[in-house]
Amino acid sequence: MNITVCIVEDDAELRESISGYIDASPGFKCLGACGSAEEALMVIPKVKPKIAIVDINLPGMNGIECVRELVPLMPGLQIMMLTVYEDTNQIFDALAAGACGYLLKSTRPEKLLEAIMEILQGGSPMTSHIARKVVQAFKPAGTTAELKTHLSGREQEVLELLSQGCAYKEIASQMDLHLGTIRTYVQRIYEKLHVRCRTDAVVKYLGTASPAHRRSL
Repeated sequence: MNITVCIVEDDAELRESISGYIDASPGFKCLGACGSAEEALMVIPKVKPKIAIVDINLPGMNGIECVRELVPLMPGLQIMMLTVYEDTNQIFDALAAGACGYLLKSTRPEKLLEAIMEILQGGSPMTSHIARKVVQAFKPAGTTAELKTHLSGREQEVLELLSQGCAYKEIASQMDLHLGTIRTYVQRIYEKLHVRCRTDAVVKYLGTASPAHRRSL
C-alpha cells in the first residue's frame, strides 16, 4: 500500500518538483498539490492522505493557521512543515499547532522521504540546524539527571543523537547497530519518558522550557 501525501506550497515550480518526486518514488503517492491553505482545507479532507507537507509562508491564510484548521478536521493526519524559516518562534508555533516535523526547503529529496517514513514511525524529523535551535530553547533542569537514571547507556546515546536531529538511519550507522534495533531503543525511550514523539522526548530529556517559551507552547 502506498504512503499517501499532499503538498501545500504556493511556489508552483517547487510544488510540482516535490509532488513529481514523491509520485516517482516506489511506495509513495501524491494525492494533491495545493497552492494555498484555503485550497488545502477543501482538498485534503476529501482525499485523506496520511501525510501533509505544508509551507509556512502561504498567501492569505498562512501554513500554521492551515495546520490549526486541519488538525480537528483530520485527527490522524501527520503534518510536516517545509519552509525557508529557521525562526524559533515559527518552529514552536508550528509544533504547537500540531505539526510533527519541521524541515527546510533546502532538504535533499531523499531526506524528505526519510522524514515522511520517520513521522509514520512516530518520530518528529527536523534538520540538524532546527533541532539545535529547539535544544537551545531549553535550559537544563534538576529533573534531567533523574530522568537519565531511567535510561540505559545505549538509550541515552540514542536520545542524544535524536536531540541533534539525526535520522534513525544515521543513528544506526553511528552506533553500528541495525535500524530495527534503533527503533526498539526509541520505543523504549518513549515508554520510559512517557512521551509519544521525538520533540517531547528531547524536551523532557534536556529540561524545562523557559517561561517565555512555555507561554508560546
